[in-house]
Amino acid sequence: MKIHRIAAIVIRHLYLYKRSLPRLMEVFYWPFLDLVIWGFISIYLARFKGALPDFAAFLIGALILWDILFRSQQGLSVSFLEDMWARNLLNIFVSPISPVEYITSLMLVSIVKLLLAASVMVLFAWLFYSFNLFLIGLSLIPLILNLVVMGWTLGIVTMGLILRFGQEAEVLAWAVAFLFQPVSAVFYPVAVLPPFLQTIAGFIPSSHIFEGMRAVINSGGFPAHEIFWATGLNLIYIIGSFIFFHWNFGIVKKKGLLAKVGE
Repeated sequence: MKIHRIAAIVIRHLYLYKRSLPRLMEVFYWPFLDLVIWGFISIYLARFKGALPDFAAFLIGALILWDILFRSQQGLSVSFLEDMWARNLLNIFVSPISPVEYITSLMLVSIVKLLLAASVMVLFAWLFYSFNLFLIGLSLIPLILNLVVMGWTLGIVTMGLILRFGQEAEVLAWAVAFLFQPVSAVFYPVAVLPPFLQTIAGFIPSSHIFEGMRAVINSGGFPAHEIFWATGLNLIYIIGSFIFFHWNFGIVKKKGLLAKVGE
């Protein structure tokens, strides 16, 4: 057994972490995310333990709605990756199809995937836990629509980053939604966050949606204030995401890098 040979392999693997976003996230962000999410859930339970009429409904409802956001984002990002891995992007964009038409088609694909995944979750939530998501009532429609639009926004931004930076940005197709989970107040109210995170959460559409969901389950009223804020923010962000993608697409096209995307 030679120490220098062992050291060479160790150094080689450590060098892989240099300028590698997926590996750095594996070491730093995912453990941090677990700590933050479960830490704030613990604070929520300790602070409001006497005022949680149906905590199971909060958790199951939040899980289903979060999956809607996640699937709508993945429906765009992963479909884009599949075209990239198949070296099909150049064929698509030398055709008359425009970037907006291409993104719109991926949105329709994401809706199909989302309907299938959501149907399974809603069905088994009812069978296993007697939880009926539709008891939220008509408020469910704007809540879901806003989550889908936010998911699309994240998906379009991810597509732009992958188009520009290639393989280094591919991990975002699976991770970008979770970057916003701590300040989305999915499993706990915004009130348990530190003040500076509460400020950030105010600019995240999903935080308003999950606050609205909890308000509906608690009181049965229509969360007009939260839906108004979520809708306004989503309109701004999705327009910005289209501009961002078009800007990156123009740079890649101008530099003649479209054929090399994914290499």
